[in-house]
Amino acid sequence: MLKSISIPHNKIILMLHALAWIIVIIIPLYLNYAFGGGDQHRLYQFYVHTFSAVLIFYVGYLWLIPRFFLQNKKTTYLIILIGLILSTYLLTSFINDNILGDPARDAKFLEAFKKASGDNTPPPFRVFGFFNHILTSILVSGFAMGLGVMEKLNQTEKKQKELEKEKLNSELAFLKNQISPHFFFNTLNNIYSLIGIDGPTAQESVLKLSKLMRYLLYESEHGETMISHEIDFMNNYIDLMKLRLSPRVELNIDFPKEFSDFSIPPLLFVPFIENAFKHGVSSRDRSFINISMKIDTDQISFSSENSIGKSSQTGDLQHSGIGLENVRKRLGLLFPGNYEFKIEQDETIFRVELSIQKMKLQV
Repeated sequence: MLKSISIPHNKIILMLHALAWIIVIIIPLYLNYAFGGGDQHRLYQFYVHTFSAVLIFYVGYLWLIPRFFLQNKKTTYLIILIGLILSTYLLTSFINDNILGDPARDAKFLEAFKKASGDNTPPPFRVFGFFNHILTSILVSGFAMGLGVMEKLNQTEKKQKELEKEKLNSELAFLKNQISPHFFFNTLNNIYSLIGIDGPTAQESVLKLSKLMRYLLYESEHGETMISHEIDFMNNYIDLMKLRLSPRVELNIDFPKEFSDFSIPPLLFVPFIENAFKHGVSSRDRSFINISMKIDTDQISFSSENSIGKSSQTGDLQHSGIGLENVRKRLGLLFPGNYEFKIEQDETIFRVELSIQKMKLQV
């Protein structure tokens, strides 16, 4: 069985840099011997200018841009960059004139130029070389700046994703903490009352509570769970909430029985159910809660509809558990552009509908 090999991002960058400079060195060498007659003098001058460009690139890329340009010290960056460009020009000119210079060859070239042009004025090679160096340095500096800014943006995006992931984890933990204490103690009180009235129901309720707490403590820690486990959790949660419902509350639950299992983020639908029981139950008036889920080939759909009790204020209906708006943010982080979330409300009914593309749920 073949295993995929993962190469760290930093090593890939180093390999690309090395490959680029190897190409820069080898291609002129090949062209010089293939078509230039092996003129070493011209080749060495080319390499001097090339390595001055390399110096400008890496000083800018590794130091000037992260230390000054990206720290909003653009004036300092520009001053140092100009000094660097002028310094490298003076250095390359000194090397070409005093180390690589060939007076006899230059004299022959100048004589040939005068005969060809019919002009005794020396050609402005030094001025041309200066502007060529400036133009090359500007292009190289711009390339270094582009790479530096792109890496900064990538780092910022990576940090943002890490922060979003931490936020998701904290919201999930907060949701679990919201469910656990109040629900746990209320359910224990209901079970305590059942013990003397209906022993078998009390025992069954204890078992369901145990499964529910095990799911909260262990299965949901992994950041994903199977849809079958999530449905079992919701059924147990609803069954335990039913213990304190009066006969005046009409409860309709419709969860799929047969489907192909797949992975989803845990506790994705619980805030809607919690919201429905919190605001849809009235101890005096007739009320209702309708909860349904449908799993199709390409998407999963969930809806929750409940009556609005007189004790529920309109502004309170979107602030249950971690809040439905926070749920919207969580959905946006988990399934960007691949879900539909609707909240509808009138004077008597509050309705939530959520649909997610199934392919985005599967891991």
